[in-house]
Amino acid sequence: MIDVIVESETWDEDALMSLANTAIGATLAHLDLDARSFEIALLACDDARIAELNGDFRAKPTPTNVLSWPSEERSPDIPGTHPEAPDDIELGDIAIAFETCTREAETQNKPFEAHVSHLLVHGTLHLLGYDHINDADALLMEQLEREILGKMGIPDPYV
Repeated sequence: MIDVIVESETWDEDALMSLANTAIGATLAHLDLDARSFEIALLACDDARIAELNGDFRAKPTPTNVLSWPSEERSPDIPGTHPEAPDDIELGDIAIAFETCTREAETQNKPFEAHVSHLLVHGTLHLLGYDHINDADALLMEQLEREILGKMGIPDPYV
């Protein structure tokens, strides 16, 4: 299901794999999708690499916490509605940056594992066609994140 590529030795591969299996599995289960039926590639990188990717793909050459690349466009036509369930096995790719995640967790006074779990849920929702470009979509996506993380025992990341 999840292919983890560790590009930065700052990541603990086993710990990240455990977090990813839990967070991504919880996201798919919450949406009534069988996690065993899908593939995601997860790049564990540093700020320099994610800044490069952010520059290449979003014209923002600065570090960010997480980036997602869906294998196909899945966004719904009507804002604030759920996208259709994917019909292909490959959902896409996620990249996550250690330094930014660490800095944000410290700044927000959150456990690192909880913050990374949130970002993995967030990234997976993007792969499934959810977004936060407009208010209606953002409300739906944030509500799903709260519900999924709540089931995982992680407090609301938006308070």
